[in-house]
Amino acid sequence: MYLLINIVGLVIFMGIAVLFSKNRSAINWRSVAVMTVFNLVLAWFLTSFSVGRSIVEGAADGFNELISVANVGIDFALKPTGMSLPFTFFTGVLLPVLLVVPLFDILNYIGVLPFIIKWIGRGLSKLSGQPKFESFFSVEMMFLGNTEALAVSANQLKQMKAERNLTLAMMSMSCVTASIIGSYTQMMPGQFILTAVPINVVNALIVTTILNPVTVTPEEDTIATIGSSNQPAAEDVDSASEGLAEAEVQTVAKQEREPFFSFLGDSILGAGKLILIIAANVIAFVALAAMIDKVLGWVNPWLSLEHLLGIVLFPFAWLMGLDTSSAFDLAQLMGTKLVTNEFVVMGKVTKEVAHYPEHYAAVLTVFITSFANFSTVGMIIGCFKGIVGEEKNRLIAKNVGYLLLSGIMVSMFSAAMVGLFVW
Repeated sequence: MYLLINIVGLVIFMGIAVLFSKNRSAINWRSVAVMTVFNLVLAWFLTSFSVGRSIVEGAADGFNELISVANVGIDFALKPTGMSLPFTFFTGVLLPVLLVVPLFDILNYIGVLPFIIKWIGRGLSKLSGQPKFESFFSVEMMFLGNTEALAVSANQLKQMKAERNLTLAMMSMSCVTASIIGSYTQMMPGQFILTAVPINVVNALIVTTILNPVTVTPEEDTIATIGSSNQPAAEDVDSASEGLAEAEVQTVAKQEREPFFSFLGDSILGAGKLILIIAANVIAFVALAAMIDKVLGWVNPWLSLEHLLGIVLFPFAWLMGLDTSSAFDLAQLMGTKLVTNEFVVMGKVTKEVAHYPEHYAAVLTVFITSFANFSTVGMIIGCFKGIVGEEKNRLIAKNVGYLLLSGIMVSMFSAAMVGLFVW
């Protein structure tokens, strides 16, 4: 019965997206159908076949090994002589970022990451029938995160029409930075974390194709770079988008690259700033949620932010194939994630998640594996404000509700799809 509910839930989620579409008559249903079938097959392969599970588990083990290497440096700097360093959110989850971020930056510096993004994006564009850059961006955001992916795509954003900018802003709600996946796998089941990432990529395309259908002519379906009619500023020359555009458009010689060790030093400093930003956000949001709970408790001891959000989101959680008790628990965690962030939820459940029923653990893990929350909206709007003109930024600011809806729908699509094959 719960499998049937899960299937019906996925159909209802699709219907909700269609209901809120800006132009239902312009939806490319062939593209939506192809991507939906592809994503279902991908979820099935990664969760139900020994080869698929081995790939995902191998990737999770790889991230865990990377974290263990990072711990060598952490122990050297912080471990008291003759004593073990206790695992905390800061030492076990955040500090490994000091290794992982520079590693991914090095892969970008030597051209490996742009190469991977380019060819996966090109294949996804052929499969889905979506415009080239939207397909590239969906893969780019899987590795770089929202603000980073937008920042390196600045030249493209300036030349695209406003409606396509809105599509990218909506897609950005479902980003996840590859450099902190290792942190996620320390707190939640790694196989479901790494299954969620590619599933989110395709679902971001599906949801934005339905919510914000945009017709892109062949003349518009290009990748902006140096040498195009709208020449970018000098600082855009080394953008990742230019790496993606290789063999698609004419390019010219790039600026001389920054010396490697200077680049590496900047990357390490950037990783340190990222740790402080994440830590500050987690502390502030946890404290803010506790303050709201305290105020609500004065009104009625039963009232809390989690309970209220649980009531609102309960129908959607139940439609993912859970019994009523588990659905209410999931709904509360879903709401907490949207109001705070994924780290707050992971911190709440990390000690118990191994004992959850597998379907519940899969649905919960996949749902929270993205940056879709209220604070991300502000980050995206701020990023666009610094890149594009007032007209494009105003359109994005007017559609904050669609940004939130897109992020929530992608998370629900992904959780429901993976949940179909994990029981």
